[in-house]
Amino acid sequence: MSKFSTSIILILLAVLFFALTVLNNQLLSPLRLDLTQNQVYSLSDGSKEIVSNIDEPINLYFFFSDKSSKSMTSLRNYATRVETMFREYAKAADGKINLHVVDPEPFSEAEDQANEFGLTAATLGNMGDAIYLGLAATNALDDQEIIGFFDPQKEKFLEYEISKLIHKLSQPESVKITLVTDLPLAGGQNPMTGQFDPAWTFYTQLQQLYEVEQVSNSAETIPDNTDVLMLIHPQSLNEKLLYAVDQYVMQGGKLIVFVDPKNESDPMAMMAGMAASGDNNSNLTPLFDAWGLQFDDSQVLLDAELGLDIRTADGGVARHFGFVGIQSQQLDRDDVTTANLEIINGASFGAFSKSNSSNLQWTPLMRSSANSGFMDVFTYSSLQDPNALAREFTNQNRQHVLAARLQGRASSAYKQAPDDSVVESAHMSSTDQLNVIVVGDTDLLANRFWVQQANFFGDTVYTPFANNGDFVTNAVENLSGSDALISIRSRGTFARPFNTVDALKVEAERKFREQEQLLQQQLDETEQQLAQLQNQQVEGAGLVMTPEQQQALDEFVEKRTEIRKALREVRHQLDKDIEELGNWLKFINIAIAPIVLMLVLMLLARLLRTRSKGDEGLPYE
Repeated sequence: MSKFSTSIILILLAVLFFALTVLNNQLLSPLRLDLTQNQVYSLSDGSKEIVSNIDEPINLYFFFSDKSSKSMTSLRNYATRVETMFREYAKAADGKINLHVVDPEPFSEAEDQANEFGLTAATLGNMGDAIYLGLAATNALDDQEIIGFFDPQKEKFLEYEISKLIHKLSQPESVKITLVTDLPLAGGQNPMTGQFDPAWTFYTQLQQLYEVEQVSNSAETIPDNTDVLMLIHPQSLNEKLLYAVDQYVMQGGKLIVFVDPKNESDPMAMMAGMAASGDNNSNLTPLFDAWGLQFDDSQVLLDAELGLDIRTADGGVARHFGFVGIQSQQLDRDDVTTANLEIINGASFGAFSKSNSSNLQWTPLMRSSANSGFMDVFTYSSLQDPNALAREFTNQNRQHVLAARLQGRASSAYKQAPDDSVVESAHMSSTDQLNVIVVGDTDLLANRFWVQQANFFGDTVYTPFANNGDFVTNAVENLSGSDALISIRSRGTFARPFNTVDALKVEAERKFREQEQLLQQQLDETEQQLAQLQNQQVEGAGLVMTPEQQQALDEFVEKRTEIRKALREVRHQLDKDIEELGNWLKFINIAIAPIVLMLVLMLLARLLRTRSKGDEGLPYE
């Protein structure tokens, strides 16, 4: 009877398990609970807002070489992650996003379609298979956007890239960029040389991507329909223009500001002697003060670690502490504008700081190294010799912020509109949606700091050697999107590292590498001695080797064989120990977990049986 009861309970538990599974698949599948640390399987509020604003249906064609990637486990896991994100977008869009998953097998029509869209096939695997992992999307107007290949190294920006693509298709209007500056961005005759200077390369790049309009610092208004406003070296802006910029930002306009304690790329200033005197700085003090931002335009940053090597007047090479090459370690790897950049070159940077009373959300994008300090701009301008500059350098032993993203709440610099204001809209005294990027240098926009000019069959070709232009286009592209798109930040990765396992691997490698190095050293010495004997034999080819020489040669050959065998064994043992670690983890995950579950079920069954017996023993009333 006891065995029969136990069997009935186990059967009922199995039936309950399958019933709950069916119930979950049928009724609870729309419900999701994302317990990952960075919510990597869920859409952010910004993405949900972008999806909710879709008016016309959007078709997403996700091309993944499923059959050709059977042996590529990590890539397939990432492809599953990407597809899961697409399904989250489709579910949130409530029918406005149609997802099509396509396997572009070799020589198929699907592969031809992927090529027509312009997707990139990566050559992976031992057989050199062409693997597709990209996205093509179209809207009702037949506009098309693609993501050529989803690079697993850029996983933390996966959601941002997808949301940006959807935003472009749902809001296909052209973007207008207004540049306020007196610098000769469009090129023209250089007053110093008399020769014609071409347009600055970053300016040309913006013209290829957007509608661009340049206005002078003496302008009094901002052109209508400006999506992103760029102030480059703003000097002596009149009150009307300052107020127009202030209200543009207060009303949600996107702003990029390039200020500088010393501009070294303005030919007009150089001709007037302003650059040599140090009187060629720029600032936006009234607005910065109102926002709680500080920028000292009287101090130039010097960096002993990031200084660039330049050619001196005597033909030598010296490190210039004022010409700074900001490396990837000093760039914010979590912001989309700087995450994938490697180096940004500039000159005579100024630094930003945030006042204690500021309500800004402050995100530094570029920093100096810790081996940096400041010099007043007049002293800096007078020291033309890089070596003299280095001798006067004082290290402050801390990093300084050279560029930053500002967001959040900020106040207007004006309590009311000036009497002669030409701004037609009502005065706004504050905003909760400030969106500004500030950069403490204008020279980084000049060609000489990031592109190399060459003649190619009569055409002038500009080849970048730094990422200055990429930074500008990234910043403009980011700010030209909606507030919802800008709010999307980098997310975590779904593949979490096994820190304990990695530590064990490092320890195992350390233990066996020591023995491997010792054997490798013995092998090198043996091969060196063997080579000497063989050379003696070649040089004395006409002589017969003595038995002792032949024996020594044979012993060296045998010793080399033994050392190589021992070396192979050490390497094999290293791989074996690491593999054993993986096997233990697989055993724990595959075998131990089900065994624990079975024990729990058996314990539950035993408790139910004990309780049943207790109920049978109770007297009836």
